[in-house]
Amino acid sequence: MDPRYDRQRRAGDGGSSNSSPALGAQSRRRKIPPRPADFKLQIIIIGSRGVGKTSLMERFTDDTFCEACKSTVGVDFKIKTVDLRGKKIRLQIWDTAGQERFNSITSAYYRGAKGIVLVYDITKQETFEDLPKWMKMIDKYASEEAELLLVGNKLDCETDRIVTKQQAERFASRISGMRFCEASAKDNFNVDEIFLKLVDDILSKMPLEMPSRELSNSILSLQPEPEVPPELPPPRMRCC
Repeated sequence: MDPRYDRQRRAGDGGSSNSSPALGAQSRRRKIPPRPADFKLQIIIIGSRGVGKTSLMERFTDDTFCEACKSTVGVDFKIKTVDLRGKKIRLQIWDTAGQERFNSITSAYYRGAKGIVLVYDITKQETFEDLPKWMKMIDKYASEEAELLLVGNKLDCETDRIVTKQQAERFASRISGMRFCEASAKDNFNVDEIFLKLVDDILSKMPLEMPSRELSNSILSLQPEPEVPPELPPPRMRCC
């Protein structure tokens, strides 16, 4: 073999084995871990079947909308992190089934909720008439400190409206601390606003210098509470 060729080959091999200093620095650079959440809050969405609870949740968390969503069986949830009041908030949003046969399952998720979104369909009178039934569930299982938000969904179907805005405003005015607004998951109208306002209301009652709060207990620990013994007074009702 020609010695000149051998020297050239060795020189080429040596050159290819040397990595760029910049690439080496990149490979050694450590990723900065994300800042942990300052608060971790649980929110539940309740209401009759077909009012758009899942659509509201998915529009807020994933910015998606499904025209033919299947009814939720039991419960489902999504996680979303938001920044409010200079704090990082990790939200665990529970979407509960509207069918009455799932009440024994979904009732366990009321207790740890800091916020409750009660949804009805502005085009279906029966979903509005069901609101007192859902308020009884809230009175029975939820904390009195939970923030309440009444949402009239499907504002995109304004031409088919049955429930007037004034009717819903009157209902909300009779519930202590309940806010009211209308929204459209399909058109993405007011969806972010209702959730962020609810979270802001929750934060307004919490000292912002407190350490990070853990999420409510895991599913395994969310067992239904025993019924109130007959000799004890019933829970204080929110609805007058």
